[in-house]
Amino acid sequence: MEQFDIIIIGGGIIGATIARTLSKYQLRILLLEKETDIGMSTSSANSALVHAGYDAAVGTLKAKMNVAASPMWDTFASELNIPFTRCGDYVVAVHKKEVTRLDDLLERGKKNGVPGLRIITSNELIAKEPLINPDVTAALWAPTGGICDPFAATIAAAENAVMNGVVVKLNAAFQDFLIKNNRIVGVRTNQGVFQCRWAINSAGLYSDVVMHKAGVRPEFNIEPRRGEYFIIDREGLEINSVLFPVPNDISKGILVAATVHGNALIGPNAEIIDDKTDTSVTSEGLDEIWKGAKKLVPSINPKHIIATYAGLRAGGNAACETPGIDYHNDFIIEIPANTFGFVNLGGIESPGLSSAPAIAEYVVALMKDAGEKFVTKSDYQPIRPARLRFRDLGRGEQKELIQRDSRYGRIICRCEMVTEGEIVAEIHSPIPAKNYDAIKRRTWLGTGRCQGGFDMPLVVEILSRELGLSPTEITKKGRGSEFLYRKTKNIEELS
Repeated sequence: MEQFDIIIIGGGIIGATIARTLSKYQLRILLLEKETDIGMSTSSANSALVHAGYDAAVGTLKAKMNVAASPMWDTFASELNIPFTRCGDYVVAVHKKEVTRLDDLLERGKKNGVPGLRIITSNELIAKEPLINPDVTAALWAPTGGICDPFAATIAAAENAVMNGVVVKLNAAFQDFLIKNNRIVGVRTNQGVFQCRWAINSAGLYSDVVMHKAGVRPEFNIEPRRGEYFIIDREGLEINSVLFPVPNDISKGILVAATVHGNALIGPNAEIIDDKTDTSVTSEGLDEIWKGAKKLVPSINPKHIIATYAGLRAGGNAACETPGIDYHNDFIIEIPANTFGFVNLGGIESPGLSSAPAIAEYVVALMKDAGEKFVTKSDYQPIRPARLRFRDLGRGEQKELIQRDSRYGRIICRCEMVTEGEIVAEIHSPIPAKNYDAIKRRTWLGTGRCQGGFDMPLVVEILSRELGLSPTEITKKGRGSEFLYRKTKNIEELS
């Protein structure tokens, strides 16, 4: 059996960020992900926001982690060379009766330690966001709110971990623990058994299954909450920041938000479901989202919709452990007393993406308190080199690049100006992109108005050539999603 100091179960934003943070120490680390790529579940279908921290209940781990992580994002994004913009966000009161709720959020935010919060007038908001509902009465302004690329954040954190010695195994599904004298000593997967001194549960939607295998919190269950979204074309909606409605007891509400790629995002709703794999969209859900968005921006036009999608949030039923706080939907981040060598995370729903850098540091602190000795590597490299983006270069730079490598002169995705050179670079990156969706997450290929209608056959061709596979073996997202069934004709026989 291969032996590691630490095995991390789950390669979403939380697992990837923990892996990166631990990679600065002299430890042998394994990151297990059951899917064909990093970040394919909740981390690939969310609102792409870095929350300021005023919404989470005072005293909860959600509030503490969110507020601690918010200022970390500038360095986190800079070191990983990923898109991040601190554009700020607004909670918009459309009716006078909602203004008192803004006062409550302002007071909560102050208690949580969120800087810069203030209530602004309708005229101030209209000046900043001209498309806002003219009936707006006031808004809570949070200047520290931001937007990011969650795909890039997850992949970049995992790649930086690999640069610093972490081993990543994809298609590696957790099955059980090896436990000896109440201590976890190994992890069983569909790829074999791996020994360890520590196991970290960052399995997201399946974190309840993992902790139950460790004999921890048998009463805890993940309740998947589906959220549906619209993507609006770049020319369809000019929004400069993030617009929230006044929240309810279930969620932060249906938002209208800018994205780092220039599109606008609308959603999500919040529907508790049983199936942890059901990311389908529904006509009822999309109608609900559209009505909610029009409350904030009445001028939105359905002709500018270019995509819909749904994601699942890993909501749980964990009570806040701060004395005197009556809250039953908090993060779990702990080292259980009855199972040694186990760091347990669960219920990491929103603001999980926002909180990831602080959660990773908190995990390290817990392990130190449990007696783990951390020795920093002398050669730790926190910088993940920036990816070359052809569309962001000047004409002179593009010409020079094409002269060096002609593959950058072949545009594969016209909408997003993604070249063959960029695709090939991702296929041979530290965590190789081996299917269409993996390339899409890394390059933004196929996300424009044609939604991949032009580029898909070309990408299949490139993947086939670079991976040495038949075109019929190339998939959208792994086995069972092949694009092609067979050849329609044999060119050699015809000639």
